[in-house]
Amino acid sequence: MNLGRATNGHTPPRTGQPRHHRVPALALGAALVLTACTSAADAFPEARRQAQLPFSAEVTARLEAVLIEAKTLAGATGALAGVWAPWAGSWVAAPGSASATSPGPLIPEMSFRIGTNTTALTCTVLLRLVEEGEVRLDDPVSTYLPRMVGLEGITLGQLCRNTSGLADHTPLLAPQFVSNPTRRWSTKELVASGTGAPRVALPGGIWSPSDTGIVLLGLALQQATGRDWPWLYRHYVFEPLGMTATSLPSADEVTLPGESPRGYAAALDPAGEARCGSMIDVTELSPSTGGVAAGAVSDLADLTVWAQALAAGTLLTDQATDAQWAPVPSGGAAPGWQQHGLGAERFGPLVGQSGAIPGFISAAMADPDSGLTVVVVFNNSTSGRGFAEAVARRLAAVAASAPARGDGPAPRLDLPWSEEQAAEAIRAAAVCPPPDRAE
Repeated sequence: MNLGRATNGHTPPRTGQPRHHRVPALALGAALVLTACTSAADAFPEARRQAQLPFSAEVTARLEAVLIEAKTLAGATGALAGVWAPWAGSWVAAPGSASATSPGPLIPEMSFRIGTNTTALTCTVLLRLVEEGEVRLDDPVSTYLPRMVGLEGITLGQLCRNTSGLADHTPLLAPQFVSNPTRRWSTKELVASGTGAPRVALPGGIWSPSDTGIVLLGLALQQATGRDWPWLYRHYVFEPLGMTATSLPSADEVTLPGESPRGYAAALDPAGEARCGSMIDVTELSPSTGGVAAGAVSDLADLTVWAQALAAGTLLTDQATDAQWAPVPSGGAAPGWQQHGLGAERFGPLVGQSGAIPGFISAAMADPDSGLTVVVVFNNSTSGRGFAEAVARRLAAVAASAPARGDGPAPRLDLPWSEEQAAEAIRAAAVCPPPDRAE
């Protein structure tokens, strides 16, 4: 499956060379509307130019209503969101407040933790290293981590495809992450928790998400390259895309850079169940909680650029893009329109990922054909990444139906869900809805 191939019958030339070029970060607010066409032209070669207007008043009102309702259901004090449709307009919103204890407003430029959206960055670095001949997807992990036990039969590619069969340490340690957010975790502790739990499946079997696998990948690629991850991210992703607001902070950097909202999470009992009446401020959090699986920090503009570049395969050769989207057998009850790739997912025609880490949930996805892009963030992680993904899908459904405001007709975007179906998914995913909204 090749994201470089458009679905409208036009196929870009296959050069076999990386599409490496700098994509300028999107400015926000009114500037987003004016400059989005520039980044889209880079990331989506066949996308039509952005209508240099906001969405119509009707579409804007619908988008705002979706976001405000979702913010309430999430128990968040605020939300950040951006939607961009080249044929119809752009919209950026930041309703609510940055804190539960002060009235300060959110602003779109604020930074936040992107959680497991980090995994897609990490797996893109893996593919870049494969392109350069540093490693191969079918290299055994034990080649680079020979002293670690329990890795027999697992390859680098399986770690990113979530088919390693390893358990996921994150739900096992989640109560400790929330109750003691500033604790520094060693990668050895995280890996030991995951590898010490029963295997989910044999290596190369069904898809089962495992942050443990991504942390192991991080260790293996450090050994293979002799480089640390801040350097790898900058060299292979951030600098080529101009993502100046995105970074992987060190384990001791517990505060977010610059202005940011506070982050909240419900206290968890030992089994990991939310105690809805007890919300904890987990803004100060050690990035070691997530590492290369979930520890990165970004902002709305950078995450928009990343979603578009991931969808378009901007950083990869066509061969690497094909490898990224080779089908992965699903191990759950996921709908047929949700497919797993190497570090990211397809949601119908949209490509992207959702993210969770104590304090924040987010989702970022884009359509490589039409250029439709959606990014959303909430400062309460209780409902999990699936909640943010459902909100992004509902916003996409609203934008997909927006009429054209520039030259030419609106593209036909066949989303395999309706707005109401996405709304039902949002309500079902809300873990601690307010009493008057609980079902």
